[in-house]
Amino acid sequence: MLMQSTGIAGPLSSGKLRIAAPLAVIGLLTSGCFGDSDSQGGAEPGRLAENVSLDDAKFTVGSKEFTEQLILCEITAIALQSVGADIERQCGLAGSDTTRTALTSGNIDMYWEYTGTAWISYLQHTEPVDGPDEQHRAVAEEDEADNDIVWLDYAPFNNTYAIAAADGIIEEYGVTTLSDYADLANSDPAAASLCVNSEFSVRNDGLPGVQESYGFEMASNNLATLEEGSIYNAIGKSDPCNFGMVATTDGRIQGLGLTVLEDDNGFFPVYNPAVTVRKPVIDEHPELAEVLNPIAAALSTEAMQQLNSEVDIDGERVEDVAREWLRSHGFVGD
Repeated sequence: MLMQSTGIAGPLSSGKLRIAAPLAVIGLLTSGCFGDSDSQGGAEPGRLAENVSLDDAKFTVGSKEFTEQLILCEITAIALQSVGADIERQCGLAGSDTTRTALTSGNIDMYWEYTGTAWISYLQHTEPVDGPDEQHRAVAEEDEADNDIVWLDYAPFNNTYAIAAADGIIEEYGVTTLSDYADLANSDPAAASLCVNSEFSVRNDGLPGVQESYGFEMASNNLATLEEGSIYNAIGKSDPCNFGMVATTDGRIQGLGLTVLEDDNGFFPVYNPAVTVRKPVIDEHPELAEVLNPIAAALSTEAMQQLNSEVDIDGERVEDVAREWLRSHGFVGD
């Protein structure tokens, strides 16, 4: 039987995690990729530069501090450099609220945000909108009207919560959907042992909502609360849990051979990312959409998992991963 730990979630690594932490002072930064364009190198023109030039334009690109955000920040910075822009990087700001405040206060000009994060945490709605198009449209309209923040096209990848297990566990118990998991939790609770972080255990769009939606309830002796980063290794080894919460784009899903259960009731909200830009900035430089929207369209869930894996599992540098991905798609030159 599992003992319920009192572990407290550490720095959040999953992009969807958008809980309102106390507002931090802008400038409290983690070790990201801060610096100007000179320290990061330039970028050769590729197909992004065929129809767009942002010569003499200057932008400050920011991000939150976890791997996915650092990669997106670097992709954005390199792409804009390839069309002639002068870029200052503030990649790796400490937390969602700090990054959002950096944007709304004008300390940065743009960063990638998740539709569900903005809808729930910044715009203070309690229920998500069904459907990625509808959620993006609702966020974009309200954020521009209320906050002068413009949302570019969203990427198809969805960094939302999920339940996953090692491939061997999936095969042993024949569980491929959350409905299957609920059946297992009701018939063999020990086999359905679950690792979660403290946040997921109490959020309406976390464990309480999943249990209500799928009709099961985990007893405390089959539920372990761990730091988020420990959950992936725990379920990879099936110790102390067979199943655990994950973020769907985390590179450790591929790296550790985990399988994400299908959310067949469509319970988890949509968290598609999009570049958010201060309205005065994009009003002056509408070409930003021509540069960044094609990049968003190319970022599938599988692509983002791979990029995260190259950094978190293979130990490659964020800048190298971002630049190679842009090159491989012809967005920038060699």
